[in-house]
Amino acid sequence: MTLDPEQLGQSKADLAETLRALRKRAGLSQVRLAKRCNVSQSKISKIETAEITPSLVDVELILRALAAPEKLIAEITSLARLANTEWEPIRSSWRRGLEKRQAELAGLEAEAKELRYFLPAMITGLLATPEYIRASLEYSPGDISKTVARKLERQTVLYDTTKRFTFLITEQAVRWAVVPPPAMAVQIDRLTSLSHLPNIRMGLIRIGTAITRGPMNTFTVYDNRLVTAETFTGRTVFRDYRDINEHLEVFNQYEQKALFGDAARALLQEWASLYR
Repeated sequence: MTLDPEQLGQSKADLAETLRALRKRAGLSQVRLAKRCNVSQSKISKIETAEITPSLVDVELILRALAAPEKLIAEITSLARLANTEWEPIRSSWRRGLEKRQAELAGLEAEAKELRYFLPAMITGLLATPEYIRASLEYSPGDISKTVARKLERQTVLYDTTKRFTFLITEQAVRWAVVPPPAMAVQIDRLTSLSHLPNIRMGLIRIGTAITRGPMNTFTVYDNRLVTAETFTGRTVFRDYRDINEHLEVFNQYEQKALFGDAARALLQEWASLYR
């Protein structure tokens, strides 16, 4: 699937208009369609006005209720998949203020119960020391003080024992020298400390581990409902269950190759000592 940012933005309106036109062509009211789909009339109304974005399950239910032909179902399902995908350029985050991005992330973390982080290049802000966070924001425009403060505030979520965290971190990500050697030793020690929390699983993937699937990018899975994938130029948000399942499958493949517990902590100690 090619992700054209302009196409992603237009797809939600196109999907709403298409579903509304199909219902009218079938001669059904919103009330009758809602009964066939076993959902509320208000939900159908919100879908048709693009007030909410329907999941692929919702779309398939509607199309089956309208007795749409298989070819049309395939076309509209593809449109629904685009509608459930968002692209946010990093420049957009800069314009709005990076601290607002932190508020959005805090909201996602507050809602989720199981969070999975795949970190192939750098350590996430949730696990980072203040020095590491500030250095990682060096190329961001404007005053980054508020963003650093928001990132540190977000770290309190790690101590919420109703949530479960799994961090898969490559050796490169742990050892990449974002800050001078003494500060890197402190950063790695922090990983060791956090690995003792009962609701955190810290998995390390050593360089040289045989894995046929290369680590393409950082991504986070929130429960089984949403994935964010990050690149240099921005982030993509996936809500389509097929995209979510594929990311979970990739995560599981790496998880099987990772070292956890005492084995991981021994490695962290070894890597920290190299910076001392």
